Amino acid sequence: MDRLPGLTITVEQLIKEALEARKAAYAPYSGYQVGAALCTKTGKIYRGCNIENASYGATNCAERTALFKAISEGESAFSGIAIVGSKAGMLPREYAFPCGICRQVLSEFVTDRFYVIVAKSTTDYQLYPFNELLPYGFKGESIQ
Repeated sequence: MDRLPGLTITVEQLIKEALEARKAAYAPYSGYQVGAALCTKTGKIYRGCNIENASYGATNCAERTALFKAISEGESAFSGIAIVGSKAGMLPREYAFPCGICRQVLSEFVTDRFYVIVAKSTTDYQLYPFNELLPYGFKGESIQ
């Protein structure tokens, strides 16, 4: 079993948490349900799901839901996130990558040692260092 670097939690465990989080998704407009599981450096997991709104701009992605929950609870050090997504009632058939907004928001709180796991199942996944998904991110130092 693959482990996130420096942690006792396995990639498979994190994916299972994301699959569970997906069950709570509120997606009446797109029907596309996403679940995310964010792991802190101490191994604590924060789940998130997408929450749609009739005004699409007010929709919140699963990744940001998990991150906002963690930040609001005082967390600030993260090791990885697992993401799964598919149409309601279906098992994931494609990898659900974080959107550009989620990548930008994550970049505010993660380091180059943060990993993004996109999964179809606990055995079919891809793992990326965050800087491969956002190689030239706009960060705080960009505006100083």
